[in-house]
Amino acid sequence: MARKTNSAVQRLKQDYMRLKRDPVPYVIAEPNPSNILEWHYCVKGPENTPYEGGFYHGKLIFPREFPFLPPSIYMTTPNGRFKVNTRLCLSISDFHPDTWNPAWSVATILTGLLSFMIEKSPTLGSINTTDWEKRQYASQSLEFNLRDKIFCELFPDTVVEINVELERRKKLDQQSRQQSTTSDMSSLVLEQSQRDQSPLNGAMTNLAIIVGFAAFAYTVKYVLRNIAWE
Repeated sequence: MARKTNSAVQRLKQDYMRLKRDPVPYVIAEPNPSNILEWHYCVKGPENTPYEGGFYHGKLIFPREFPFLPPSIYMTTPNGRFKVNTRLCLSISDFHPDTWNPAWSVATILTGLLSFMIEKSPTLGSINTTDWEKRQYASQSLEFNLRDKIFCELFPDTVVEINVELERRKKLDQQSRQQSTTSDMSSLVLEQSQRDQSPLNGAMTNLAIIVGFAAFAYTVKYVLRNIAWE
């Protein structure tokens, strides 16, 4: 048993060094400092997908027999694609040891996970939600992960990136509210101006009517007087 564990540890150390030299696009991973058989990963939602802008935390639990047996795969962050804290049934997970290839590495596992995540193929552990719902999960994932102690400890650079993004969103929200307030104030000023001008407009209209009526009366009187003289 110890020999198998040592074999797994050696292989995982090698895979870790390969990941550092040649990272998987959109995915980072770190082993638990106290247990190399437990790895945590973070998927950054790819552009032009419903997951864009989201950060998705999960874990890989490797057996002592790795690389001869595959790991269990879990997703921790709500995402709209997979159930959280549930073993996922993938061809690269322990649900399918018969299809597992010992030559596959941690990078292969992470690449396969990302590929399956952005697809829509159903499997045990997946859920069916709309793209709109997935985008909502993506937006909420940032603050969710910041409440996860392990996530913050293992991915400090990602935590900084998330905080920068949250600050950017906060500023945009403040600007939007200020613009809305300015627009509302402009509308109120315009309405008040129109109300203030209404009595004046009414008075001018009445004056025009009176002047017009007086002119008409004078004209009639002038015509009648000329007729009388004739």
